[in-house]
Amino acid sequence: MTIEERVEILERQLSTATRRNRWLLTIVVLAGVGLGVVGVLTKAMPTAQAEAAGAARKVVRANEFILEDENGNPGGMLNVGKAGAGLGLHDENGKPRAMLVVTKDGPELILRDEKGEFRARLGAGKDGPGLRLCDEKSKPRAGLTVLKTGPGLALLDGKGKPLAALGMGEHGPELSLHDEKGNVRAGLRTSKDGPGLDLLDENGKPRAALVVDKAGPWLNLWDEKGAAIWRAP
Repeated sequence: MTIEERVEILERQLSTATRRNRWLLTIVVLAGVGLGVVGVLTKAMPTAQAEAAGAARKVVRANEFILEDENGNPGGMLNVGKAGAGLGLHDENGKPRAMLVVTKDGPELILRDEKGEFRARLGAGKDGPGLRLCDEKSKPRAGLTVLKTGPGLALLDGKGKPLAALGMGEHGPELSLHDEKGNVRAGLRTSKDGPGLDLLDENGKPRAALVVDKAGPWLNLWDEKGAAIWRAP
């Protein structure tokens, strides 16, 4: 099961939750939000006297909590299911806008727009943390990751094909530019030997290379078959 499937399961569990445990939810939320609501809570329940008498701390256990406004509309939900744990926050229209989930793949924070489309997703998986920024159709348009090989930044078009990528290569940082088909057309790299610029055709074949190494700068040009046609010096 993918993370997207687990997220959808958690969202369904959160959005279809009933109003049960309403009184239990109120007690837990008021007790956990901090000192600002201690006075309100003590007016409703004589907890100060119980604590003074040395009463044991109470632990509340449940699978689901629901936050409601004064009209009974859900504004937030906390749920634990088979897919993992999830916390969802809704807007004034009852639509989910923010969600924090924890599955076996790791935690993920999800932000949606007023139409329910994914706009940002921040996660920390087994390979490392990653951030995805999406357009109005939930299509990823930018991604930032930190893997074992180093950080990486990718820009994508509306179809999910890469337009530009910046990352750490085997010998140092690399920048690649892609065409509308996702093919690499230009690459800029640097290593301990020096920087280099590569230009490729639509078939991915190198056609020009400019390198500055210890011996100095040199330029190479190739034809469509890969045969050298010019070099300087």
